Amino acid sequence: MVAQLNLVEGKMQYVYDENGRRYLDAFGGIATVSCGHCHPDVVEAIVNQTRLLQHTTVLYLNHNVVDFGEALAAKMPGELKVVFFTNSGTEANELALMMARLYTGCHDIISIRNGYHGNATSTMGVTAQFYHKFNVVQTGVHHVLNPDPYRGVFGLDGAKYANDVQDIINHGTCGHVAGFVAEAIQGVGGVIELAPGYLPAVYSIIKKAGGVFIADEVQSGFGRTGSHFWGFEAHGIVPDIVTLAKGIGNGAPIGAVVTTPEIAKVLKYAYYFSTFGGNPVCAAAGLAVLNVIEKDKLQQNAYVVGSYLKDRLNSLMEKHEIIGDVRGRGMLLGVELVKDRKLKTPVKDENMQILEQMKDMGVLVGKGGFYGNVLRITPPLCFNKEDADFLVDVMDYTMSKM
Repeated sequence: MVAQLNLVEGKMQYVYDENGRRYLDAFGGIATVSCGHCHPDVVEAIVNQTRLLQHTTVLYLNHNVVDFGEALAAKMPGELKVVFFTNSGTEANELALMMARLYTGCHDIISIRNGYHGNATSTMGVTAQFYHKFNVVQTGVHHVLNPDPYRGVFGLDGAKYANDVQDIINHGTCGHVAGFVAEAIQGVGGVIELAPGYLPAVYSIIKKAGGVFIADEVQSGFGRTGSHFWGFEAHGIVPDIVTLAKGIGNGAPIGAVVTTPEIAKVLKYAYYFSTFGGNPVCAAAGLAVLNVIEKDKLQQNAYVVGSYLKDRLNSLMEKHEIIGDVRGRGMLLGVELVKDRKLKTPVKDENMQILEQMKDMGVLVGKGGFYGNVLRITPPLCFNKEDADFLVDVMDYTMSKM
């Protein structure tokens, strides 16, 4: 049985266990710690707001909630100007799905196989991995081919994968859909970048079917990919609805849905609210996160250090046959482990052995992918080149012992 760490303290890219041992955190609470553990600016914002007002209802205004909403909207393109705050990414995706269905008058949602969008009933429906789904009623969801450049049937040809979306609409719906939901880079699914050209082609198809486009930015948002502030920007599209969480609060429990004024009107027909969504303390944390990302140039750091780290991981791939693929952008990277590169046979026990040995040597990474054979590297965006070198050296050593 694997012994779990008891972590009691964190400082930027490091965490400490109950015995005072330091670990380099290359998982970041599953891509949640954006600025760094206990970043002083975020801590100060939380403490100061807690001293003033810890909570109130949505019946009253609070300047932190308003300021944060305006700041988030200012980071979005087009008409994405209305912000609804939630408690989490699951709740954000639940709200987005409901809004899509209300706005279009249709029920059918299309999502990508291997994607992950949460663990409530509707989000579990659009999640497409059996080990994240309980046996509950999940209706009106159609899962299309995963445009996976590594394991997908069409390789890098995004347009061919997009044809499956049209086929699903033609043969599995009435010809009209509520919407399409996708991560720009599949996180839980194993850090899979969607094949080039896929999202623009799907965007056109969904629009013709009367649906809206939902971008799940829970893991790829807030500069984590380095090249862009939002993951969808790399694909040259502007979604109708964007869902946010994780890095939005550096660990504070907050999520958000950003959409257009036209779509937002659907919530006027009944009384919608979230008791803790937009909590003043969490909103203060979120606003501080935006300020820190800009002040500390964390998006640029994610690009520079993330590119450096990916290059080093690719070099490691030349040395170790167990590495079948290195992928991702910025500080959202994955290393897929295989028994045979040609057959792409997933490893079984080796992945956990490497994770545990790396932990014993002071480095924390995650795992994911449908087969559980992908090392997920999603550190705080303050990660530096020395950290990257240490991570790669530790990974190199553990793999050499396999």
